[in-house]
Amino acid sequence: MLKLGLLHPAILEVLGCAGRGAKILIADGNYPFSTQLGPNARLVSLNLSPGLVNATQVLEAIASAIPIEEATVMNPVTAEACVPGDEPLIWAEFQRILKTSGCSAPLNKVDRSWFTEFGKDRNVALTIATAEQRVCGSLLVQIGTVLPEFGP
Repeated sequence: MLKLGLLHPAILEVLGCAGRGAKILIADGNYPFSTQLGPNARLVSLNLSPGLVNATQVLEAIASAIPIEEATVMNPVTAEACVPGDEPLIWAEFQRILKTSGCSAPLNKVDRSWFTEFGKDRNVALTIATAEQRVCGSLLVQIGTVLPEFGP
């Protein structure tokens, strides 16, 4: 039995083979993950039913297993997607989870067409289809470096 916060065998296999610079796409329920899959990406479907499993749950599990050095989100297509004058609420949750995991980088924000292109990049090792229903709930993270521990 594993003691990690991540137990999914296929996800662990991909993460174990991926190195610094590899990317993980956590796709919300609206993302066209099957038609926009990167050439080297493995697709893992966790979209059981609406809202189950969601993107923040997946990010928490992923962040417990890898160092994250960069994160990118997709800007809303329309202003109605956000609280007036604000960002999508899920972004604050993403930032909280990333900060808790040790990632201090701000969220990179790109337009939808760029985000889809980034999601198809050859460096995407894993695409996780979630049942996230919140607007702009997709996130692309880049694996960072595990620094050596120096002891006495």
